[in-house]
Amino acid sequence: MPNIKQAKKRVKINAKKAARNRSANTALKTALKKAYAAIEANAADKAELAAAAEKKIDQAVAKGLLHKNNGARKKAALAKKLNAAG
Repeated sequence: MPNIKQAKKRVKINAKKAARNRSANTALKTALKKAYAAIEANAADKAELAAAAEKKIDQAVAKGLLHKNNGARKKAALAKKLNAAG
């Protein structure tokens, strides 16, 4: 445990940022799972769920949670799967 005041503050700030990142990553994973499940089930709203997942990917890239190439790769894989489903 830190003894210096600023180090104590950094521990609190890092915990807050970690919680925010965890929440955003969970939301991203959930959106991707819903989109892939809809595509597999050939649901009527698969395009809407895919668009929502793409938006979450873009937000994660903008916030620095994902590298831009990783985000592009995830979006390309999602689009490929969506187009293959018809």
